[in-house]
Amino acid sequence: MSKQLDMHIYSASRKTARAFAMIRPGKGAVRINRIPLELLMPEVARERIRTVLALAPEYADKVDIDVRVKGGGFMGQAEAAAMAIARALVGFTKDKKLMERIMEFDRHLLVGDPRQKEPKKFGGPGARRRRQKSYR
Repeated sequence: MSKQLDMHIYSASRKTARAFAMIRPGKGAVRINRIPLELLMPEVARERIRTVLALAPEYADKVDIDVRVKGGGFMGQAEAAAMAIARALVGFTKDKKLMERIMEFDRHLLVGDPRQKEPKKFGGPGARRRRQKSYR
């Protein structure tokens, strides 16, 4: 007879990065794409994810979190991973005070940010910029 694991999966996205966080009771291990959080580079991405864990110190060392993230750049991946971890902590613990604390710190850790890069159009090098005209 197999034993039921108490594991939940939460997802988040930022720009083109998608993150999936698996949370279960444990000893506080956090891994991003099988890499421990302490070894994650660059440091700004690591610190962005650590801010979420700092907002929930009473739960951070009682759960293990594995995050699988793909797509986008390193900062978009860090934002998506932080959002997935925040959603996982709130959903797993069902703590309203933790949710209010995270929402007060940064609303986009739970709600998300729908902004995307505007696509490039013809007639210029970017989305809005056009070639200059000179009449004289």
